[in-house]
Amino acid sequence: MKGDAGSELHTKKSKQEGHIWGSMRRTVFILGSGLLLSMAFWNSVTWHLQRFWGASGYFWQAQWERLLSNFEGKEWILFIIGAALVPGLFFWAFNGLLLVVDTTGKPTFISRYRIQLGRNDPVDSVKLHQAIRTVLFNQYMISLPTVVFLYPFLKWWGDPCRRELPTFHWFLLELAIFTLIEEVLFYYSHRLLHHPTFYKRIHKQHHEWTAPIGVISLYAHPIEHVASNMLPATVGPLLMGSHLSSITVWFSLALIITSISHCGYHLPFLPSPEFHDYHHLKFNQCYGVLGVLDHLHGTDTMFKQTKAYERHILLLGFTPLSESIPNSPKKME
Repeated sequence: MKGDAGSELHTKKSKQEGHIWGSMRRTVFILGSGLLLSMAFWNSVTWHLQRFWGASGYFWQAQWERLLSNFEGKEWILFIIGAALVPGLFFWAFNGLLLVVDTTGKPTFISRYRIQLGRNDPVDSVKLHQAIRTVLFNQYMISLPTVVFLYPFLKWWGDPCRRELPTFHWFLLELAIFTLIEEVLFYYSHRLLHHPTFYKRIHKQHHEWTAPIGVISLYAHPIEHVASNMLPATVGPLLMGSHLSSITVWFSLALIITSISHCGYHLPFLPSPEFHDYHHLKFNQCYGVLGVLDHLHGTDTMFKQTKAYERHILLLGFTPLSESIPNSPKKME
């Protein structure tokens, strides 16, 4: 009897071990296959993009060299155009389109994606004009002189107007580093600005807009504009000694993304602005850009309990998320 019981126990144990090892093998196979597919997809994407970046016959390199020859001896002008004027053009082109919707409510196929329903419908014209004046001051009286001031340092550190363009893979690495540095510096500088000492004197101006619109992404006190808008975006290129092409693309992307974060519309196929929109609504949540540091520091706990968090996804259809995931009805008192 004891022998039979021991044999049965041994058999069960062997089956259990076999089941565990089988599960582990399946897990390794699935993860390994997923990793290989991801790597293949990534290599395919970057290969195609690399071909575009350095397209046939070094097209982009030739165009860059032509630009350099046109600005020979005046590379600082080329730097100002690439680091300040081109990103500024992207900023106003994108926000100009949004301002049409903000001021007229049309076209409705955009206004129907409004996050805070019934707010800025239409936007207060007096408040808007004041914001635009401040944004223009920040851009052309603070950002532009700062870019001019930085050029000699960048030239000494790595010469942003050097002849050879960066490879696409190097640019991707730079972009990842820029993004991480911006997340860290923006989170902590932004959270510091919410300290009562700084909030009342500096950051309160930006929070006059509890329902933000795109253009107010740069509506801020001059100190905040330098410490929390400019510094997080410029430290990366400074540390990396980046080429002007990388700086131009990064600054343009940064301005477009911060405009999307403030735009007030959760538009299809664009990054979700729900995270930062909630920050403007509640003040003490969602301080970062990516949300990584908010998760680590627990400054998104309230946000995670809301419908806004459920809507904080990439919209891949055309039904507004305010319709597919509506706010809970308010309880009657």
